[in-house]
Amino acid sequence: MHPSPTPGTPQGLPGRWSNWAGNQNARPRREVAPASVAELAEAIGAAAADGLPVKAVGSGHSFTAIAATDGLLVRPDRLTAVRAIDHAAGTVTVESGLGLEKLNQLLEHAGLALTNMGDIMVQTVAGATSTGTHGTGRASGSLAAQIKGLEIVLADGTVTRCSPTENAELFQGARLGLGALGVVSAITFGVEPAFLLTAHEKPMAFDEVVGRFDELATENEHFEFYWFPHTEGCSTKRNNRSQGPAAPLPGFRKWFDDDFVSNTVWEGACRVGRAMPRTIPGIARIASKAWSERTYTDVSYKVFTSPRRVRFVEMEYAVPREAATTVLRELKRLVERSDWKISFPVEVRVAPADDLWLSTASGRDTAYIAVHLYRGTADQGYFTEVEKIMTAHQGRPHWGKLHTRDAAYLADAYPHFADFTALRDKVDPERRFANDYLRRVLGD
Repeated sequence: MHPSPTPGTPQGLPGRWSNWAGNQNARPRREVAPASVAELAEAIGAAAADGLPVKAVGSGHSFTAIAATDGLLVRPDRLTAVRAIDHAAGTVTVESGLGLEKLNQLLEHAGLALTNMGDIMVQTVAGATSTGTHGTGRASGSLAAQIKGLEIVLADGTVTRCSPTENAELFQGARLGLGALGVVSAITFGVEPAFLLTAHEKPMAFDEVVGRFDELATENEHFEFYWFPHTEGCSTKRNNRSQGPAAPLPGFRKWFDDDFVSNTVWEGACRVGRAMPRTIPGIARIASKAWSERTYTDVSYKVFTSPRRVRFVEMEYAVPREAATTVLRELKRLVERSDWKISFPVEVRVAPADDLWLSTASGRDTAYIAVHLYRGTADQGYFTEVEKIMTAHQGRPHWGKLHTRDAAYLADAYPHFADFTALRDKVDPERRFANDYLRRVLGD
């Protein structure tokens, strides 16, 4: 089972906003959907004149309140232009509201590709990069790590461009800026010639996967696995580049495995488990054995991503790569000695160290460990106890997923935290882009 969000848009009635999972809500005083950067800048200037805070939303796939506001809510629905594709430079420049799915389709048509992807592509480019969306990779990092340039509207309405050679300090912070520095209006990504990936999916036992974790993460370009709580079963996935030929899954097999079973059947199983928790261990045992070994080769983004419709809430922590197996064993023991009934698998991915100030992989090779609860399921302490394990191992929470960390903790967790907050003081001294979540994680 591949637990990831599903295609969707922010829900809500006029004057109200809620995220995809339905666990975050807001009542903005006004909303705007600018059709140009000039209109965006004008809307931010008007909000400033009226003393309103400003937040931009994407597709609503964050589980935290990072996009919530009671002031001006900016919807980027009409900021979707592709400004430039430069084959020679290996870049594409797109506006902030463009969805990742559309971006990937456009790149495929142009014979290009992003180097790495997360496991869904329903987010907007700005929403995904601003929260640190990542996939798994031995040597390739998050979406934000692939940014070569940005256009951002600052608190005073100034449209500012930044890159490693232009407004370099702003570039360092804004690539993964949490929406705290301004509203991103366009992004230039580094891209490369289109490539194929061969996926090898294989069931394995927990002890074998954990025992071979370093080997599997090192030998494969993109390795991830899912452990099914209450069982010894894991589902592993290894994605490596291929010279071809393409050999995608047959249409019916792809639909049956990745849509019908992974979404329709899994939704039903989760509903049964929520209504009758005692059935969950049995469901988990069946699920852990339901996935047979398979291999297929396809265009990169079609291998990285899959459709997801089962809704949940999630906590994910980034821990030092060398701590991963210790954390996983502690997590397994925690579940085994508890009375919890956990229906969703635990997801494990990796990333190389990067230099982004607020990246969860900043300065260290990283393992990501994510836990999930089906929507409407009572937590009963699962996330709280998992978080204790993660923080005991220098864990950094994903900015868009549930956690309880504050600025005091995060200042110690990130070597460039003070650099980011100093930059924020410089470009948004009045906290035009603040909300309750940012006040908690960045301070006021």
